[in-house]
Amino acid sequence: MRIIIALLAGGSALLGSAWAETASETPRDVVVYKEAGRFAGWPANNGAWSWGNEIVVGFSLGYYKLNPQGGHAIDRDRPSSVRQARSLDGGETWAIETPDYLDDKDNEREPIEMRKGIDFSKPDLAVRFRDDRVFYSLDRGKTWQGPYMLPAFGRKGLLARTDYIVEDKRTLTAFIAATKDNGKEGQPLCIRTTDGGKNWNVAGWIGKQPPEAYGYAIMPSTVRLDSGAYLSVIRRAGVFDGERRWWLEAFLSPDKGRSWYLLAEPNIVTGGNPASMIKLKDGRIALTYGWRIDPCGIRARISTDDGQTWGQEIILRHDGASWDLGYPRTVQRADGKCVTIYYYHHANQPERYISATIWDPGRN
Repeated sequence: MRIIIALLAGGSALLGSAWAETASETPRDVVVYKEAGRFAGWPANNGAWSWGNEIVVGFSLGYYKLNPQGGHAIDRDRPSSVRQARSLDGGETWAIETPDYLDDKDNEREPIEMRKGIDFSKPDLAVRFRDDRVFYSLDRGKTWQGPYMLPAFGRKGLLARTDYIVEDKRTLTAFIAATKDNGKEGQPLCIRTTDGGKNWNVAGWIGKQPPEAYGYAIMPSTVRLDSGAYLSVIRRAGVFDGERRWWLEAFLSPDKGRSWYLLAEPNIVTGGNPASMIKLKDGRIALTYGWRIDPCGIRARISTDDGQTWGQEIILRHDGASWDLGYPRTVQRADGKCVTIYYYHHANQPERYISATIWDPGRN
């Protein structure tokens, strides 16, 4: 069943975008982490959290190695680990931290059993989902509890990234992905705990399972609308007329995640990148995503009507040297500006690094 509301118009926007119509100043880029010889990437795989002007973002850290076949420029023969960056001034400056669930050799500690549930109403809460594990912090990511194992929900494995909504003191709803029945990625689902994280159950699967041969639906990014409905944007891939295609599409659930309806006009053809969607303080919705089609970069759209329609594409930056960039996370800071964090590289910077764009989404 399709709900007939327009969502995400596909295709490329002109570089002379609608920026002047929506914002009072042009975007500004800052470096979060950059180091010669290193590959820093994929904030979307790790999560971002904010408390006013304090922002924490996770990212993967490996070693740079040019891939002659054109894949990710990371040395797969050397170890990779996780780091997090913290800003206390709204993303202007950053300090790099090693999460305390890693030992001095960057090994993650073993999962433990959840004995006492988490109070999700705590103001300094941060929850991190990664693959089949979940971590909790009650002090803004300075210390972490876990990891705790998630159930497999009848599939061969989970492909979870951080995307959740706090419902009440003991109830948290998360939006993750699992493997398809054949063990390949992936199909998204909505899961929920009502006892502080001790037990998890499936609320509903999001969309049909993609084809076995090639195709995936992964990495949801979700907001709760004023009506209580969930709006989730999914990263998709599939084959059409013998060619692979990568796009974003959106689903709506009016019943707490039990049923999901694919929205009409669902495509943003990004070349392969997840979205980050947040609800702004004035009620609008901001959607950001990496753009892996020349000219590569980072883009955004804004909806003023709960995702029924979307404004013209906003070009946050378009100086990327290749498709190997993006995976953004976006937060809104105290003054209303957005901070979009992603991995990047450009013509004068071969190593992939973590950057942030500070931009004004305008006013409703």
